[in-house]
Amino acid sequence: MDRDEFRDGVRGGFPIMVAASPFGALFGALAVDNGFTIADAVFMSAMVYAGASQMVGIELFGNNVQPWLVVLSVFAVNFRHVLYSASIARNIRHFTPVQKFFAFFLLIDPQYAESERRAERGLPVSFSWYLGFGLIIYFPWLITTAIGAVFGQLIGDPRVIGIDVLLPIYFLGLVLGFRKRDRFLPVVAASAGASVLAMHFVGSPWHVSIGALAGVLLAACLPLERPASDIPAVEREA
Repeated sequence: MDRDEFRDGVRGGFPIMVAASPFGALFGALAVDNGFTIADAVFMSAMVYAGASQMVGIELFGNNVQPWLVVLSVFAVNFRHVLYSASIARNIRHFTPVQKFFAFFLLIDPQYAESERRAERGLPVSFSWYLGFGLIIYFPWLITTAIGAVFGQLIGDPRVIGIDVLLPIYFLGLVLGFRKRDRFLPVVAASAGASVLAMHFVGSPWHVSIGALAGVLLAACLPLERPASDIPAVEREA
């Protein structure tokens, strides 16, 4: 374990932890409101550890939906993690099997985004850095879930004070972090358009996965832009 790398990961994950704390508290409050105990809420945060799908899950639990439909709905929301793991695999191929187990468990949206950006800058995605970044988000997530479960009823309706808009703003910030990549605008437009259409014609939570797949398919079909240095002199002079 490289302590310097671990501390670097902790420093990088700290702002994410601060930003994610309201979501943890909000989940705890909603979980108790839907009939969970405080222990149930914390246990779900510890085992599932995926904010958006946790929100979907408790909503369905509260409506007495069949268990298989709950599992299927959570899978639909979390399908993007399959894409994340496929993308990040090339950066963590040096991890041991046990390290990969923990790496994929901690693989949430900001963990993926920052790992990709770190690799793009030419920095190594070491397990020490990855673990430091992940744990500084994971454990406070459990703590804020418990706090929200205990004191959440004091908040009342989160829409009144605007807490419900934090999640879309948070994801928008993650997306804009990749704005300098090739074909960013057409891929994002295709993903957003497909997600909106799916929301109207298919319904939630499937619009999340459908939008993601639309963006992936378009990105796979579009050619990558080549830097001028990679273009042969004969082609540049033509």
